[in-house]
Amino acid sequence: MLDALTLDQLRVFVSIADSGSFRAAARSLGRAQSGLSSAIANLETELRVVLFDRSQHRPVLTEAGATLLAEARTLLIRADAFRARANSFHQGVEAGLRVALDPLLSLPKVARVVSRFHLQFPSVRLELDTTPMTSALAMVLDGRCDLGLTAADEQDAHIASEVIGEIDGMIAVCRADHPLAGREAGETWTTVDLSGHLQIVISDPSARSQGRNFGVLSQKTYRVGDLATKHALILAGVGWGNLPLWIIADDISAGRLARVALAAHRAGEPAPLTLYAISRIDRPFGPAASGLCRMLSDDFGRRRTRPAPSRPA
Repeated sequence: MLDALTLDQLRVFVSIADSGSFRAAARSLGRAQSGLSSAIANLETELRVVLFDRSQHRPVLTEAGATLLAEARTLLIRADAFRARANSFHQGVEAGLRVALDPLLSLPKVARVVSRFHLQFPSVRLELDTTPMTSALAMVLDGRCDLGLTAADEQDAHIASEVIGEIDGMIAVCRADHPLAGREAGETWTTVDLSGHLQIVISDPSARSQGRNFGVLSQKTYRVGDLATKHALILAGVGWGNLPLWIIADDISAGRLARVALAAHRAGEPAPLTLYAISRIDRPFGPAASGLCRMLSDDFGRRRTRPAPSRPA
């Protein structure tokens, strides 16, 4: 029934509805008004409905026309997306991009980058997977992700690694009324002091980290799977732990959390961590992945290139 329906007819239909007249639509489309009239007549014949009431000075959408207008817009949007996806294949732009994100990355910064990425690569389907610690490398190695963004300085012969910037280091914190918050200026807590205090740490499911502990200083630990759970438990006073500054800055300012002065860490702000973009050497970056890395580098900067120290859990 609708085999003769064309995208051109739908574009004419939408243009007339938007501009309010055949003449204005013809001017907007750069076409003869008679051609637009023929296109609408053919469309109405194909659909077997009247789209415009032409009895007035200006065409007015009929009830059927008003209902079908929304469907026409949807079809045109999908057609444009289909064409953009096809063009991306012709131009070598990836159809989709799967990215493993280190949870230490500031999500507000990541969101700004993704917003710019979408404007430049609207046809590329982006999938973001937040993965703890060394898991990004594992997900890139086994092909689950095309690109990994990680602060873990992990090496593998099958991985190409590029430094694209820095992220804030981890800060040891506890609730403001926790016993570890009460320390005189200049004094620090040793591992002996910490042995009786519960530490909240992130579990790393990657096989590469089995048997390794990153920044675990207490004898008593609770293990959780993500930073949000860890943050909630520390805010509740369950224990202490290391968290990225972007998550806890407001809590520290508001007095909900306090820093834990660790003898194992140097005084002052934690050293920044190097941010690496990793990919399999047999799967080089395409235009979209390269563009995403450039945008990340713009936001996270290139201030240091030496390997980052192992980060706390």
